[in-house]
Amino acid sequence: MNKKICIVTGTRAEYGLLRWLMEDIRETSGLELQVIATGMHLSPEFGLTYREIENDGFSIDRKVEMLLSSDTPSGLAKSMGLGLICFGDALQQLQPDIILVLGDRFELFSAVAAAMIARIPVAHLHGGESTEGAFDEAIRHSITKMSHLHFVAAEEYRQRVIQLGEHPDRVFLVGGLGIDNIKKLELLDRSELETFLKFKLGPKNLLITFHPVTLENESSARQMKELLEALETLEYTHLIFTMPNADTDSRVLIEIIDQFVAKHPNARSYTSLGQLRYLSCIRHVDGVVGNSSSGLIEVPSFAKGTINIGDRQRGRLKADSVIDCSPEQESIAAALRKLYSKEFQLALRRVQNPYGEGGASKKIVKILQDHPLDSILKKPFHNLEHGLP
Repeated sequence: MNKKICIVTGTRAEYGLLRWLMEDIRETSGLELQVIATGMHLSPEFGLTYREIENDGFSIDRKVEMLLSSDTPSGLAKSMGLGLICFGDALQQLQPDIILVLGDRFELFSAVAAAMIARIPVAHLHGGESTEGAFDEAIRHSITKMSHLHFVAAEEYRQRVIQLGEHPDRVFLVGGLGIDNIKKLELLDRSELETFLKFKLGPKNLLITFHPVTLENESSARQMKELLEALETLEYTHLIFTMPNADTDSRVLIEIIDQFVAKHPNARSYTSLGQLRYLSCIRHVDGVVGNSSSGLIEVPSFAKGTINIGDRQRGRLKADSVIDCSPEQESIAAALRKLYSKEFQLALRRVQNPYGEGGASKKIVKILQDHPLDSILKKPFHNLEHGLP
């Protein structure tokens, strides 16, 4: 009898990381893939990206509508409540043997909470990571405590999951899933990318992704304006913006980006590039700017620099290709100068990605095949009486 593995995905970026794992599950004997699409995937405002899942040849078993048209704290809390109700129904209908989620989004918290009540085991990917500047930190660790199998991207993260009381036998070091995408996708050349983007690249090019700073008192809008003021001083530089996730205050950031792009012919913005175009952009730009986890997890594998702004990603492992700066114009401008310096560009050739060299999806599928699921719901708390193994 096949094990039914139900993958829940709510954002374009998360699906991009899951795509090859989904394919490997679908093609593996003894496993049956189920897919639930939710959150931003189902929102016209964020590009109806569930279509990308279907275009890649996957069937979506259930669509869970939960994202309200509000980016206020109250609106997101209501979305989480609606998600809990709807995931309860979807899981009752699908009856998976285990659900699999990646990361730290509020949509996934609702899905995992519903699975816990339904006595359905949970496999969690990319747990143990730390992002001190966003409420994702608390959501990620909460999902860890509701999960039963853990697939982590680095040894430091494996130790942190065990520190949270999870048994070492259930915590597996597999590496970062994003590396599989880089190795498996046939990326676009420069002219193909320009055709897809409908935008000519310049002598210099930057890819910018800036998400809301959900745990900071100063506004995301102010930080975005500081970033744009720094970018505005650059000469002969074309700017490619990807829009922020559906978090608190995301709409004001979208409005600011739209206003900037309307006034600057050297800039374009995109609601959703998809993994192929996004990774192809990284290949052809000089560096990545913003506060996205991709700048730390995936970009180092391209030997490209990342300017990491503010505290949103504080606590994550970072390659030497990452330049940290504060969300202020002068600090960002200094980071941009360092990015383009000859010394930094030469050093990029020696950069190693702390998230591994790929192969995570195959490792995960093997464990899902072999690990028994009939007795993993009850979890004794693993005390660190003798230190970390």
